[in-house]
Amino acid sequence: MVLSLPSSVSSADAATEQPPGSWQRELAAAIRDPVELCRILGLDASVAAEAGGSAGGFPLLVPRSFVARMTPGDPRDPLLLQVLPRAAERVDVAGYVADPLREEEALAAPGLVKKYAGRALLLVTGGCAVNCRYCFRREFPYADNGATPAGMSEALRAIAADTSIREVILSGGDPLLLDDSRLERIVGEIVAVPTVRRLRIHTRLPIVLPSRVTPRLVQILGGTRLTTSVVVHANHPAELDAAVAGALADLAGAGVLLFNQSVLLSGVNDSVETLAALSERLLDLRVVPYYLHAPDRVRGTAHFDVPDQTAIGLHAGLKAVLPGYAVPRLVREVPGEVSKVWIG
Repeated sequence: MVLSLPSSVSSADAATEQPPGSWQRELAAAIRDPVELCRILGLDASVAAEAGGSAGGFPLLVPRSFVARMTPGDPRDPLLLQVLPRAAERVDVAGYVADPLREEEALAAPGLVKKYAGRALLLVTGGCAVNCRYCFRREFPYADNGATPAGMSEALRAIAADTSIREVILSGGDPLLLDDSRLERIVGEIVAVPTVRRLRIHTRLPIVLPSRVTPRLVQILGGTRLTTSVVVHANHPAELDAAVAGALADLAGAGVLLFNQSVLLSGVNDSVETLAALSERLLDLRVVPYYLHAPDRVRGTAHFDVPDQTAIGLHAGLKAVLPGYAVPRLVREVPGEVSKVWIG
């Protein structure tokens, strides 16, 4: 079997195979300057000054279509808090480290993370369309351990040689930052491994940049022998506007299984009302609420933490107002465990 793949891309060099006005153009026009973001939202200059001094090596990046869902004049808008750097990121807190999940220890090949039985996670790119401030891979060394062409070939050879792998998970960064032709080649390589039965894609792009769900992408994901699921990432019901609904409908219509993984974030979604509204909206869009994930303890993110007892109380509140299938599992990831660990 010949395994050869193109190089990964960053948000700055996403391919331009689509016509003008496409998702690549939208991504190129994403906001990277806190001053511009605060001007658009009518926020005080002091907010922009704090953000500009807090980003460090993880700069602001947010598409304009996502900004359009924020409430002007509100510095505590739950969507804004997910993307705007804050002074709290500069505070060192014990227990918050660069690699809280010890993923570098789980690398089976360059870009190939193997932590759980029967599954392997392939880091196909280090770029994203949005820099979420709570990102657990914000310091991951993609240049050394990520998806170079040689590394990707080695990773796929490792998948083909390991007959225990039944599911391949594409992650990153965000795997949908690759253009359709590059993604199709990767999927084709995975399909060629007869022991692989399922393909899973973890992505935020259908939420923050729904134009990324092109007809060709839908055809690629819906036209394979593999059982394909897409795990999107929405944390608040305000993220799920009409454009997102259309993108998710296109994927669901192609037979792609849709799940959502949220992160429980202080000040963003730490109320029963918000979490219940999120689950209700997801179900309306044919998306199963999958995980409600405690934030991973990565350096610079302690201000997002919600105490376990508070999280357990919120989860109990959800069970009181939602049908069982609408209640996401409350979990955290613990290095060395055989699966996600349920909280409470």
